[in-house]
Amino acid sequence: SSPDMTAIIALCTCPDAHTGQRIATALVEERLAACVNRLPGLISTYRWQGLLHREEEQLLIIKTSRECFDALRERIVALHPYELPEVIALDIAAAHAPYLAWIEAQTHHAAT
Repeated sequence: SSPDMTAIIALCTCPDAHTGQRIATALVEERLAACVNRLPGLISTYRWQGLLHREEEQLLIIKTSRECFDALRERIVALHPYELPEVIALDIAAAHAPYLAWIEAQTHHAAT
């Protein structure tokens, strides 16, 4: 990706709609994210503490800037009920430039 492309997508799974909405609202209100999509109906299969789990979850797709990631990660961990929440980020390989500019404008580092 080009050096000026600082927007990223962060992913976070949540146990239910209430948790997902609470985290999504906090991230946008606090300008840690420009937009959060909440996808219900996710089924996650994983191993935790030696046991296989299959749980219904919601996925948060979080559009933010790389500069906000550390603060965003800390905020999610503080708000999240899981002992080990998933908070991962993906680079955006290509995008509509005005949309990237909007993400930059909406996130905290650009607003201060």
